Amino acid sequence: MQTSTVVILGSTGSIGTQGLDVISRHPDRFDVVGLAAGGAHVDLLARQAARFHVAKVAVFDGNAVQPLRNALEQAGASHVEVTAGPDAVVNMAASGADVVLNGITGSIGLEPSIAALQAGSQLALANKESVVAGGHLLFDAQVRERQINPVDSEHSAIWQSLRSGTHGEVSRLVVTASGGPFRGWTRDRMVGITPEQALNHPTWHMGPVVTINSSTLMNKGLEVIEASRLFDVPPDRIDVTVHPQSVVHSMVEFRDGATIAQASPPDMRLPIALGLSAPERLGDVAAACDWTKAATWTFEPLDDEAFPAVSLARHCLEASEKHTAVLNAANEQAVHAFLEHRLPYLGIVDTVKEVLDDMDSEMRGNPLFASVEEMSRLELEARRRADELINK
Repeated sequence: MQTSTVVILGSTGSIGTQGLDVISRHPDRFDVVGLAAGGAHVDLLARQAARFHVAKVAVFDGNAVQPLRNALEQAGASHVEVTAGPDAVVNMAASGADVVLNGITGSIGLEPSIAALQAGSQLALANKESVVAGGHLLFDAQVRERQINPVDSEHSAIWQSLRSGTHGEVSRLVVTASGGPFRGWTRDRMVGITPEQALNHPTWHMGPVVTINSSTLMNKGLEVIEASRLFDVPPDRIDVTVHPQSVVHSMVEFRDGATIAQASPPDMRLPIALGLSAPERLGDVAAACDWTKAATWTFEPLDDEAFPAVSLARHCLEASEKHTAVLNAANEQAVHAFLEHRLPYLGIVDTVKEVLDDMDSEMRGNPLFASVEEMSRLELEARRRADELINK
């Protein structure tokens, strides 16, 4: 069996740490050649570099370089080469590894995604913002079918289910949502929700931004955008259903009436492993469903009135890729403000909608980005306007 070289972006985050856990169980299958992280957890990054005998490490924050070098020396890995800054992370992605696992959170993951594809690497993509904000900038880099392995549990489920038929046989995609901690709540009841409540997700353990997005269902809106672009299916053929048990991760309905679903207990190591090894499946990854025990799976319609984020995301998807970039950028600002107790919970999606309404006319003229730089400028403006609203 051939060994694959792997670079992990966002190695100290939820996706990165679970990816390294998968790799640790298959040491003959993978060789970790590079790690990249933001720089907030230098001790963990140093331990990862030492354990996996990594030669190069990149940190986004230049101020983390000296603390990281000190941590590497403590971990017995002082030989590791350290680079810093956004370009260092992009260069790590572009190093030509067989597989690049992109677990970065936020649209800063777009340039590393493009760099990995242009270098010919297989991109195990957990950074949904690359697809949401980048639009055709990402897919112009290379053919999506050949190089992108979706790692989000929903998109991995669709990707696996699509093996059952051709693209022309697909009737619709069905994306499942857990419903988050406030499933069944009315909008009036959500007044006064605290960050501590919103971070208490019933089935998944994720980073804070993704967890808040899951509670507002903005995460599901972003996933509808991602599914449409990854699998080339129009938004009116993508449904969202609430499935609190989080066992069925998504489904594909075919034109003959058959629906193919991927089911497993909630564990991100399964889609991560497949993203690293596809088309081969690895052993010793995650627990399977126990069919000897009684279980009930339920599916409920989405409450668009209480959770308007999915409808807002659909509107942006139909409008232009600039709208989806603004949606993502404004949402990131609003989520951070909520986590810092500067914005009420219901203000998250309200702020995003107000920014979109404010910028709508200027985005309509030329809906496609000419470059990553243009995308970054538009995102910066969206963040500025979101901050203005939040500060008011």
